[in-house]
Amino acid sequence: MSDKAPTPQNWPDLSGRIIDDETGRRHVLPIRVYFEDTDAGGIAYHASYIRWCERGRTDFLRLLGTDARRLIDGSASVEPAAFVVRRMNCDFIRPTRMDDVLTVETRVKELGGASVTLIQTVIGPDGRRVFEAEVTVVLVAVSGKPLRLSTAIRSAFDGADAGKVLGSGAVRG
Repeated sequence: MSDKAPTPQNWPDLSGRIIDDETGRRHVLPIRVYFEDTDAGGIAYHASYIRWCERGRTDFLRLLGTDARRLIDGSASVEPAAFVVRRMNCDFIRPTRMDDVLTVETRVKELGGASVTLIQTVIGPDGRRVFEAEVTVVLVAVSGKPLRLSTAIRSAFDGADAGKVLGSGAVRG
C-alpha cells in the first residue's frame, strides 16, 4: 500500500470527462443513486435529478477551464459573476433506484449574448434515458445585471458545441 492518500487532483474522472465522438461533444459525469437521493420507496426523488444536473454543469465548466469559483471571485474576468439558471424544462422519463449508476450528459445547444442553453440527459444503468432537461443559464454579475459572455467563455462553450452557433441563433448539426 502507498503511504500517500489519493487527492482529488489524482482522480482523473472526479469531474467526469468531455467526450468527442460521432454524436458530437458532450460532458459525461457518473452518478450513483444513494439512499439520501431516494424517497421512502427507494425511488430517486425528483429534486435529485436537478442536483445531479447542477453537478454536471459545474464540472463541465471546470473542464472547459471556466470554473465557478474563478467566476465568483472575479479572477476569470474583471467583475465577479456566476451562471444562474433562468429556465429549466424537465422531462422525468422513467424512475431510477438506490444504487443505480447513472450518467449525466451535458451538451451545448445554443449560445446567446449572456446565456448558454444546454441539453442535459440522465442515462440509466441500462443505457436508456431516464431524465432530460433543457437548461438556460445566464452569466450575472454580483450586482445582478446580466453580463455578455467573454470571448474566452464563448470560445470554451463554442468549442464544446456539436455544431457552431449561426448568427440567427440556430445550431447546425
